[in-house]
Amino acid sequence: MERLFDKLHAVGSERLSFAPAFTGRAFLLRRRDGNILMYSSGCIADEAVALLTHGEITRQYINHHHQAMPSCDWISERFGAPLFVPESEARTVAEQCRVGGTFSGRGFQFPDFEMISIRGHSVGSTCFLWDDGTHRYLFTEDSVYLKDDAWTAAVLKSSDRQAYVQSLGLIRELDFDVLVPSMSNGSPIQRTEPNHTKRSREWAKLGGRRARVRLLERGGAYHGCAHCCRSNI
Repeated sequence: MERLFDKLHAVGSERLSFAPAFTGRAFLLRRRDGNILMYSSGCIADEAVALLTHGEITRQYINHHHQAMPSCDWISERFGAPLFVPESEARTVAEQCRVGGTFSGRGFQFPDFEMISIRGHSVGSTCFLWDDGTHRYLFTEDSVYLKDDAWTAAVLKSSDRQAYVQSLGLIRELDFDVLVPSMSNGSPIQRTEPNHTKRSREWAKLGGRRARVRLLERGGAYHGCAHCCRSNI
């Protein structure tokens, strides 16, 4: 487990089978009203002891069906934390793991935790904005991920490109200072400011020209470590 901020920890780092140069992670959000686990990882059971030291996990969230995997059921059973998924992808997720609840559109799950639909990468793609009182973290899964510290969009053959461009425009207007994607080939997060020069430059590259939207060829589900995990879930 890697402490990134006082209330945010990366957990279950794994080399991704569909993109071996990249590392996927889940994130533990330490909250007074109950911890949340964001995203999923096939290696998360390796860090069970560390997770327990930070208290109970009340809910786990995945942003789209590519993140559904058996470890979601392990978290549900070990911590009693139901899995919440996009309503439009619940049936697909249920083929991989048990669904405890759904969400759709835009709204607050808790006063400090907002869900925002960003369909495009997949039909149910959702980002989450969490305000811990010090930072505002935006969890974008791989709708916007970090490649060589640059913001990159993962457009699949199945993606709705028009909706994707609209969602990138929505993300651009959100107030956040830490980007937290589900995958990167370097730092797991990136700090930014709404008017920071670097952030403006990243948006110019990402949203200003469609040629900068990267076509990521991959075969379906988001699961499996390319390295050997100690636990079999």
